[in-house]
Amino acid sequence: MDSSARHLVRDQIEETVEVAAPPETVWRFVSDLPRLAEWSPQVVKSIVLGGGDVHGGSFLFNINRRGLLFWPTRSKVVRFTPPREVAWRIKENGSTWSFTLEPTATGTRVTHRRDLSDGLSDISAKLTDRFMGGQEVFQDELQAGMRQTLDRIRQLVES
Repeated sequence: MDSSARHLVRDQIEETVEVAAPPETVWRFVSDLPRLAEWSPQVVKSIVLGGGDVHGGSFLFNINRRGLLFWPTRSKVVRFTPPREVAWRIKENGSTWSFTLEPTATGTRVTHRRDLSDGLSDISAKLTDRFMGGQEVFQDELQAGMRQTLDRIRQLVES
């Protein structure tokens, strides 16, 4: 990526939704990371390596999609605090994705976040600029995907 475009990479992207259910109920969904493929417009498949349930230190293999383009990523669960937060770090680009749950008077506030406070890998930045329409376009798509993911989770939990 041209160094003049580096300023376009946002340190954080996030979306929040209120769910009419207690954190323990919402946690059962958001901590089941292989189910991301049901909710996210970009995730095609997430597999817990070694099998079993997701826990702190779990490794996942993921397949993502944008249009006709597919790509694999590997991630590690770096924070797992039931029923408050699950976070996983993507090896290929250095991003950390998370779901954070906060109890409210009527249920749970769920925040879905992508954090790049450690920076985006050079290869990921270059590939995004070349194949994903550039940083601004791709980040806007990621944020819209977060909204869609949270809406689907909310609908499922509340049904």
